[in-house]
Order: sequence, then C-alpha cells, then structure tokens
Amino acid sequence: MIHLLSLLFFIPFCTSQPPRSLLINSGSSSISILNDRHWLPDNDFISTGTSKNITQPTLFPILSTVRSFPLLPNNFLRRKFCYVVPVYRTARYLVRTTYFYGGVNNQSSPPVFDQIVDGTMWSVVNTTEDYARGSASYYEGVFLATGKTMSVCLASNTYTESDPFISALEFVLLGGSLYNSTDFRGSSLRLVARHSFGYNGSIFGYPDDKFDRYWEPYGENSPTTSRGENVSVDGFWNLPPSKVFQTQLTVNGLQPLEIQWPIQPLRNSIYYIALYFADDTAGTSSTTRSLNIAINNVTFYDNLTLPQSGVALFANQWPLVGRTKIVLTPAAGSTLGPLINGGELFEVIPVGGRTLTRDVIGLNGLKNSFQNPPFDWNGDPCLPKENSWIGITCSYGTNIRVIGLNLTSMGLLGSLSPNIANLTALNDLWLGNNRLSGSIPDLAALKMLKTVHLEDNQFNGPFPSSLANIDTLHQLFLQNNNLTGQVPSVLKAKLGQNLRVIPGNPLLDP
Repeated sequence: MIHLLSLLFFIPFCTSQPPRSLLINSGSSSISILNDRHWLPDNDFISTGTSKNITQPTLFPILSTVRSFPLLPNNFLRRKFCYVVPVYRTARYLVRTTYFYGGVNNQSSPPVFDQIVDGTMWSVVNTTEDYARGSASYYEGVFLATGKTMSVCLASNTYTESDPFISALEFVLLGGSLYNSTDFRGSSLRLVARHSFGYNGSIFGYPDDKFDRYWEPYGENSPTTSRGENVSVDGFWNLPPSKVFQTQLTVNGLQPLEIQWPIQPLRNSIYYIALYFADDTAGTSSTTRSLNIAINNVTFYDNLTLPQSGVALFANQWPLVGRTKIVLTPAAGSTLGPLINGGELFEVIPVGGRTLTRDVIGLNGLKNSFQNPPFDWNGDPCLPKENSWIGITCSYGTNIRVIGLNLTSMGLLGSLSPNIANLTALNDLWLGNNRLSGSIPDLAALKMLKTVHLEDNQFNGPFPSSLANIDTLHQLFLQNNNLTGQVPSVLKAKLGQNLRVIPGNPLLDP
C-alpha cells in the first residue's frame, strides 16, 4: 500500500505550450487537406515499400491509400521497414499509427506484425477484429526524441502471413508538462484506454483536444450531462479538452459508483493511470462532493473534494492484471454522490535503448556512400535485437556497439565512406564481391579489427597502409581490385597466408 501511494500525485494546475504536428498519409503521392489540416505524402520519409489504393469504401480520405511492405521469404529474419522523420531532440511526442486493411494483400484477414519506435518494441499490430467490423484501428504512444530524427518501423513476427501495411502516421509535439511524472529516458507510454465518461458520441480529437489525443465514448450508467459548451476548468496539467467535462458518470444519492475500465482485461504489467474530475456544483453553500477511490480494492486516493476548476489524480507505477474495477464511494461528510469525467490508461514500456551515436553516424555515412544500400537500413541499427539491420552484428553491453559488418555479395554500388572510421568497435569488415569503387579510406582508428574482406570489388588508389597499425588484424583479403603501391613488410610478416592481394591489383607490389 505505501509503495503504491508514494507514486500517486495530486496535481491542481500547470500550463503547457501549443503543439506542432506532422501528419503523414501513407501511400499517397499528394497533399491532402482534412478538417483544415494538411496531410503530407510519405515519399520524403521512407524509401521502401509499395503504394497501394484501397478499393473498399472508407470513412476518411487518408484511409484510401496504404504503403505495403513485402513479406520476405526468410520471415525468421524479421526485417523492419522504417519511416524516419525530423524531430526536436529531447522533446516528447505523441505518435499515432492508423491501419485500414481494405484487402490490399488479397487475403481475407489483415496481417499481424510488430511496430517499433527507434529501438523500442512498441506493440503488436492486430487489426482483425476492427476490420471485421468495418473499422480502422489506431495505436498511440508517448515517446522521447533522443536524437534529431525518430523512426517508426513495421516488422514481421512469427504470426505474420502477408505483407505488413500502414495507412497513416502522426507525430504531435507535446507540451513539457504532459505526462511529466514519467522518466522517458527509461520508459515510454503505450495507450490502452482514453475515455470521456458519460459521453455517447463519436471519437473526438483535434480541434477539441489541441494535442490531438483521441477520446473515446464511455456512456454507461445513464450519464448525466451536467455542463454546457462553455465549460470553464483550469486544474489540469495534462489539459484534457473541455468537451470531456460536458458529460460525467454519476449515481443518484450517496451510493458507490463502480466502473469496469477498461473493458478489456489487462496483461500483467505496470500502468500509468490518470483520472479527471470537475464538479459544477462546487462552491455552493449547501453541497459538498467528496469521494474515496479504489482500484481493484486497493486505495487510490481518499477524501478527494472536487473543485469546480477541476482536479486530476495520477499514478505512474501502478501494477494491474486482468479485469480492472474502479470504485468511487462518498467520503465522510459528502452530501453528493461520486462522479467522474474522464480517464487515461497507459502501459509503461521499457525503452529498448539506442545504438551508440558514433556508430549510427558511421553507418549512415556508409549508407549515403552506397548507391543501393540495403532496404532496411533505417531506424536503429541494432535494436530491437530481432530486427537489426541486414549485415550488422552488435554487442549488447552498457554501450550498444556495432562489431561486425558483412555485406558480402550484396551487389553494392558506390564507395566506402571515411565515416567507417567511427565504427571503433568493429571486429570484422566484410564487403567482398560487390562493385564498390574509389579509394579505401584510412582504417587506423579501427583498433579492434580482426578480419578485412574487400576482395572482388573495384577499389583503386593506394594500398591502405594504415592497416599495418592495427595490432589485432589477422586476415586481409584485397585481391581482384585496382590498388597500387607497396604492401608494408610488417603486414607480410604478420599475416602470411592470410594476406591476399593477388590476382588482380596488377600494379601492386606484393
């Protein structure tokens, strides 16, 4: 009890800043305007996949196209396909993905697959039930931008039987006060439920919610609509829209109010809970509305007196599993029964980490120097482990490092970027049997290199004598290139038969 209550907070008021947003219409080739908002085509944010049109009728124009990604023959590799967007480093973003299958794979049911943000496994995407009802599916999460870009990736899993796809992708910059009790350096939030209690209409978001959060109806218990459109509440650091407070769940008399929320059972995990209240009768001389709150028979808060300006309660480390029941009971001295206006529930998910920045810079330099880089070289190179880039081997200690690069026989065109010198933990460099050209850059900074295979390419220029300064090197294959100069004698003596510079390299003195 004590350790739970120590993580429960009462927040009366805080301010926030206006949001900025990026709305991407997946598969579209032109800008779309919906409710005075501009949805951008996705070509500038992703370099793989196929645009497809939905032939089924859709409720919204942005659902009429998707981007589809090929299910690879070796599904066990679990390759990922990533959107990469510019963001403000250290800022907090609401990320939303939307899916409407529309039969694009010519299968009766939509595929099941994973979605990933940077190196963090976000969730499994399973839209089967929604699609059977003719509805789109959406997923929301709150994530910290740890760099100047953020990636959202789709990847097959063991249940994937046809091509993953996506209809829309949104990034909304959140105010600094929103969900600020969570340490986003180590955790992210995955939305489970967000409801306006007592409301029976359609899902609403922007412009009612300036941060474009979706609020779903939860109209059970014969709600009482207690306020008009000109609601005045100011007690909320998470700034739920005023529309949330136009309806409420309540009971007649001094009776407990029981709510099963959310409807679906929860998996055993840690959750962030926020509950919102406002009382339009507060301030009158003859009435008082105070209540006690319990979740699954554990005290959440006692003796909460509801002000007219509004109040929010939240806990950021609350364990839940299975069905969840919230019970609001009148506190001692209350003359009115309990009420509730809204609630948000997130699962707290651990951040998967991030490949060391210098290694990411090195790999991106290589990517830019290749004319045809591997299709999945987007997002985090090493994380999640099951979805690391093609040809990349990583170590997963305190610092996540790239220790192997093997793109043998990948048909690569282009050159070898000097940025490869950033990969200072690299043990093995294998780029043989491609069509790479240009000079071999200085590799002396790669002090842990053991094997180098650059044979059967079109490299020219001087022999990379910097390799003679790497003590760990024990195998060097450079045959069938166009290198010139002399092989350092120290390499000849050290490597012996593990040094190969012929055939090829006709002007090279072995």
